Amino acid sequence: MQTETVQFEGSDGQTLAGRIDHPVGTLRGWAIVAHCFTCSKQSFAALRVAKGLAERGIGVLRFDFTGLGESDGDFASTDFSSNVADLVAAAGWMADTGRAPDLLVGHSLGGAAVIVAAKKIDGVKAVATIGAPSDAGHVIHHFADRIEDIEEKGRAQVKLGGRPFVITKQFVEDLRASDVGEAVSTLRLPLLILHGPTDEVVGIDNASGLFIAALHPKSFISLDGADHFLSKPEDSAFAASMIAAWANRYLAGAAEGADLLEQTHDVIVRETGEASDFQNEVLINGKRYLADEPEEIGGADTGPDPYEWVTAGLGACTAMTLRMYARRKSWPLERVTVRVNYNKMHAEDCKTCEPGDKVDVFALEIEVEGALDEDQIARLGEIAERCPVHRTLDSETVIRTRITPQPAEKSNENA
Repeated sequence: MQTETVQFEGSDGQTLAGRIDHPVGTLRGWAIVAHCFTCSKQSFAALRVAKGLAERGIGVLRFDFTGLGESDGDFASTDFSSNVADLVAAAGWMADTGRAPDLLVGHSLGGAAVIVAAKKIDGVKAVATIGAPSDAGHVIHHFADRIEDIEEKGRAQVKLGGRPFVITKQFVEDLRASDVGEAVSTLRLPLLILHGPTDEVVGIDNASGLFIAALHPKSFISLDGADHFLSKPEDSAFAASMIAAWANRYLAGAAEGADLLEQTHDVIVRETGEASDFQNEVLINGKRYLADEPEEIGGADTGPDPYEWVTAGLGACTAMTLRMYARRKSWPLERVTVRVNYNKMHAEDCKTCEPGDKVDVFALEIEVEGALDEDQIARLGEIAERCPVHRTLDSETVIRTRITPQPAEKSNENA
């Protein structure tokens, strides 16, 4: 999985910081994951759920709301409505970059925000919430002991999650005025509600309130044993798998048409025109991967560079070759780990090279686990050098290249 650092303009013109977790394999669609109140894009739930969706073919944007994390702006000047506006701005930016969101996912107050924002974003096919309140004003109980000061003085500093935040009277009033119940009752989109029955921050009654108010199609999944923040990795992994499986019927076909080319060759590489001048999508058996260059030479580091792709191919082929051989021999090989370094070195041992010439060197370190004896280990070392990719790299190779110019009118169609 590749993660790309991005920035875009928020609802009030401030710069918002985000991460795009690119989909692994076949692209099924794009999503936005909204974090919880005073959290960030790096919170357990936002990070792990986003990566879980990306592992299942759903690309994800997670970003910091105004005044939080790495985003610009003053948190004290924000409110629930500005969070909703930031979501709309994020969706617009994604659409402008060819990744219009099909799915909105929100955790806690972020869940309430995606419900309200969904009707303001064109093209959204489904909405999922995790531990979301049925009333945005529910978060006021986090600083209930300071409400009097906030209303009398207009603002007050409170501690949330051990960190100081300034809460304004306008923020409180906006929370109270935000009608999440009305928004969910008129949503008219498939809705999935995930909630833990023992959630001590946002009680399970909130899930009941959302479910009763929502129109069909609506679904509920219990996050049994999970805390509000999905602190345990297995809980966020479960949530991500359930959201992806549920969304499948609504996102199926999202990778068709212009998103993927017909697999006419073993491998197709095409410039994306998105993250950097060097970013390319790599299509193999209908599945999509990314190739890029490091940031220091003008890329966005969203995928392996060309030599890393070659190096990875050698490592994978070596591991697979050893596995096939050990299986055929019924040897107790439990696991193979191949570490590969690529470099260009002076051709000191190359008899046919000119002085100063360099050669390509792939250095492999192979770790084998299992109850293998010395003879078996030695034999595996010999077999490693028989891997097909090893043989290809070590032999004379013929590369035939043909350039096929595309008619101008066709180029315009694909632009």
